[in-house]
Formats: sequence, C-alpha cells, structure tokens
Amino acid sequence: MVKPISDIRRPAIVQAAIKTIGKHGLPLPSYDLIAEEADMSRQLIRHYFPDPETLMVSVCDGLAAAYKEALMKGILAADKTERLPMFLDFYFDFLAGKDLAKPADDATYDAMMSLAAGSAKIRKNLHDQYALLQFTIAHEVQISNPTLSQSACREIGYLFVAIMYGHWKMVASLGFSAEHNRVSRAAIDRLIASYVAHYDDPDDQDP
Repeated sequence: MVKPISDIRRPAIVQAAIKTIGKHGLPLPSYDLIAEEADMSRQLIRHYFPDPETLMVSVCDGLAAAYKEALMKGILAADKTERLPMFLDFYFDFLAGKDLAKPADDATYDAMMSLAAGSAKIRKNLHDQYALLQFTIAHEVQISNPTLSQSACREIGYLFVAIMYGHWKMVASLGFSAEHNRVSRAAIDRLIASYVAHYDDPDDQDP
C-alpha cells in the first residue's frame, strides 16, 4: 500500500529540523534553514507545521522514536538475563561496535529542554519520555534483582535518568572527556550494588 505523501514529508521535515537544531542550536533555526536541510520549500514546511511549537513537539517525538528503534533492536538481540546491562551500556554508548550506537542528539535535546521552560506541550512531552525511561530502567532492575522493592527500583530508575542526562550534558555539550562514559556507567553498577546491599524502604517504616 502506498503511503500518503504526508506520511513521508512530515518525518522528513522532523529529521531536517533535528539536524538543523543540532548544527545551529538556539534560538530556533528559521524555517528557511530547515527547508534547505529538507530540500523543500519554506511554504511546504509551514503547510505541515504552521507554528514552531508544533514542529518542536514533533521533534521530541522524533528523538524518542530513534531510541525506541535502537532499543527494540537491542532487546531482540539480548536474552532476558542480559537486558539490564544492554540498556545501561546503550545509554552510555558502549554498544556502538554492535551497531547500537546511542543517537548523537544531545545538542538537540538541550535545545528542547530550554524550550520546555516556555512551552507546556514540549515540557509534557519530555517529562513523559523521561518518566517512561525511569519506569523501564526500574522494571529491568527489578527483573535482575528480584529482592529489591519497587520503591528501590523506582529510585534507581530516577537516579539513572538524572546521571545519564547530566553526564551527556557535560560530555556532549560542555566538552568533558568521553572517558567519563566509563566513569558514569560504572557508577550506575555501584549504585545498584549499594541498593542491593542495603536499602531502607520507606514503605516498610513505621509511621
């Protein structure tokens, strides 16, 4: 079945916007620059995305889709006992040699985070993305460490998101050494081990 032309052009425009933001950062690149990257007319860009906020929300969706595609590929290649290390290694870019490189999108995510301060739609989109990642990591931690409570796994999931996001801002955006990939990845293992060794579950404490 032939796809509608909109199903071809919209994703192409979103990818062009991602590349343009990655190159030029903020303030938002003009529709002219995005049109040049997409090899389309400015009028056509505006036809599909009449306002910048709508386009930026779609950019957030496009960024998330790239991770989903890569992770699904990794999940299919990993057995159940290997899933947590696979997730952690992927987010610190240790699977590039296995054709599972982390998307090089940190500059674009930085831009989206900045735009989220003034856009409830972008803010909700990013919140939901990172909340889903927190839940996914928590779920995988619990599978690998069944003695841990759900509270502990949720905390680990949140801390993973905070460390991973902060790490990539330092490395990709501020120019810290990529050697810190290993430092941050090892810190996650130590964090999980510390929870396994000792965790005071607030749900089990007397009121």
